[in-house]
Amino acid sequence: MAERSFVQEVQKLRQGEGEVFSGEGILAVAKALLESGVSYVAGYQGAPISHLMDVLADAQDILSDYGIRFENSASEATAAATLAASVNYPLRGAVTFKATVGTNVASDALANLASGGVLGGALIIVGEDYGEGSSIMQERSHAFAMKSQMWLLDPRPNLPSIVQAVKDGFDLSEASNTPVMLQMRIRSCHVHGQFICSDNQHPKFTVKDALENPTRDVSRIVLPPASFLHEKEKIEARWPAAVKFIQERQLNEFFAEDSDDVGIALQGGCYNTLIRALNQIGLADVFGNSKIPLYVMNVAYPLIDDEFERFCRNKKSILVLEEGQPNFVEQNVANILRQRNIDIGLHGKDMLPMAGEYNTATVLAGIRSFLERYGKIEPQVKAAAKQIRIPTITVAAPQTDAAEEPEYINAADPTLDETVHSRPPGFCTGCPERPIFTAMKLVERELGEHHVSADIGCHLFSILPPFNLGNTTMGYGLGGAGAAALNAQADKRAISVMGDGGFWHNGLTSGIANSVFNRSDNLTIVIDNSYTSATGGQDILSSTALNPTRSTGHEIEKAVKGVGVKWVKTIKRTYDLKTMTNTLREALTTQEKGPKVLIAQSECMLNKQRREKKKVRSDVAAGKRVVRERFGVDPDTCTGDHSCIRLSGCPSLSIKPNPDPLRTDPVATVMDSCVGCGLCGEVSHAAVLCPSFFKAQIITNPNGWDKLRHRVRGWFIGYLQRRDTRRREQLSF
Repeated sequence: MAERSFVQEVQKLRQGEGEVFSGEGILAVAKALLESGVSYVAGYQGAPISHLMDVLADAQDILSDYGIRFENSASEATAAATLAASVNYPLRGAVTFKATVGTNVASDALANLASGGVLGGALIIVGEDYGEGSSIMQERSHAFAMKSQMWLLDPRPNLPSIVQAVKDGFDLSEASNTPVMLQMRIRSCHVHGQFICSDNQHPKFTVKDALENPTRDVSRIVLPPASFLHEKEKIEARWPAAVKFIQERQLNEFFAEDSDDVGIALQGGCYNTLIRALNQIGLADVFGNSKIPLYVMNVAYPLIDDEFERFCRNKKSILVLEEGQPNFVEQNVANILRQRNIDIGLHGKDMLPMAGEYNTATVLAGIRSFLERYGKIEPQVKAAAKQIRIPTITVAAPQTDAAEEPEYINAADPTLDETVHSRPPGFCTGCPERPIFTAMKLVERELGEHHVSADIGCHLFSILPPFNLGNTTMGYGLGGAGAAALNAQADKRAISVMGDGGFWHNGLTSGIANSVFNRSDNLTIVIDNSYTSATGGQDILSSTALNPTRSTGHEIEKAVKGVGVKWVKTIKRTYDLKTMTNTLREALTTQEKGPKVLIAQSECMLNKQRREKKKVRSDVAAGKRVVRERFGVDPDTCTGDHSCIRLSGCPSLSIKPNPDPLRTDPVATVMDSCVGCGLCGEVSHAAVLCPSFFKAQIITNPNGWDKLRHRVRGWFIGYLQRRDTRRREQLSF
């Protein structure tokens, strides 16, 4: 069950010649694949490209109508290796995954693919997850394209350009016998727009054709002596073919080419940001018409020497707009200018930040500095910081007389990040992973701190407050491998954590099987919440949901035992904090040798709520009886200790003023977002805290029995309250 369904939207993929397609960038890519006559598609979900896999999964009936094979790959390496089908056969194939971690995982397969080359068009669609909004290390795909000699497309972020880039990518791949990477930045993936459709195309050569007519070419296999010739072929044949195609197809674009004697060369993905910045200083309109010459590199690699020479003609300086570091494009441009004896000024990272994503403000500052230097705009007046006067804005303040002097604050006052506490990301309300780490903190009180090797996934939030667990993270499914060196005779065992998605992606072999082979004595906790929750809730082998097109229900415990683990325990309900704590303690103290694996199961609460809320809404609308459980805190009983919050970190737990005027500590409270998982109450008992938590049932459309029971309870509670009031009155006399 993916976090978003595209069942309705995918019907747009059936649109034909001349129809106007409106939608998201991801949908446009899927439509472009169909229009390109693709034979097979594979991939591994992951932000920002995960929705493409969800779209393709929901469109399998459409894909099957055209004989297109679709694969949910076990990992990015599996996806990349799928492109081997295009090595010997004229099959058009596409794979997709997140960059750069996905590209790193797939690097072995991609390197082999690029070495031998391809016969059919091979397109790698990578979601470029770079910048402040990224959840991964700050690296770019550009370096991998350069290293393996694959061509890198970076189209302008609008639907017509993206669709055309998909089609051009296949043609470029076939023209140069080289796999092509199509870089989709986060905003490109989710930009909305329109384009004019073409008809969907049946593959000219199908997977069935390849199976029935097998061929082989030993020169395409990466083995000596062929592998030594591949490098020569890349430079002498494939590169010139790619350059010729790029020039003839005019994949790169020139705008306002001769309008001024300075210009800006940029990667296509930066185009929208640059136009917005130029618009801010009156040098471009909102439709993209620029007064400054622009050279837009929709092909980020290879660069085209002749086109740069053309762009630099009659100019005294250019600015290269390139996100991130190293500044690959700028260095390449400097080399082109030097070899072609083009004597003009070259600017780039000297006027723009070396690292980080370029937003409009960043680009605006850089191009302003560039244009001021060459007298194209008037320099800004730069006042000293302490002379800047910033008016204070008060919402809904009464109007003042126009002659009154407005109130000002000093620019040297503390900034927002200095006055507002940071709010680290954490687990969702009711997340079944929270009690696992609560149990680890409780056991930590008894046995002391342990080295915890973390993994990629929602559970990585355990490294942040309130749990503060986790020493390292090395990659998806590498939690176990990350603790491999910490295996020695000692009083403590290292703990490794991985999710069920990471387990099937890489962890079974790299973590569990490796620990068996090397006689590890450490503990691995596999968090089984039935989905690859971190990538959007897609089904995997161990999912309990019935998937009509995939095989599910394969137990992790059986797989673990299958590779030789003897000590295996499965907890069916992670919210049972007492069992979680006791089992964890046993795993860390048992005298039994060999790797220990603890499988902690409970369904992802987000997916559960997506499924159940729909049913609840329909039942309520139909007048059916609906019961919802939630927890609360008795403010008269709460001690104000707040250990319940510190040991769970649930977003539904907060504080409010103490109703007792003689007590100043705020009391805990449960907000309406509570989903009734019960962890807060479990924590109270497990940590031997106050008995202030209670469970209540909220009944919508109650039946007669519910109403009678409510009246009886109300009468009885009222009777007790009146009796207690009378007793207090008698005692007061």
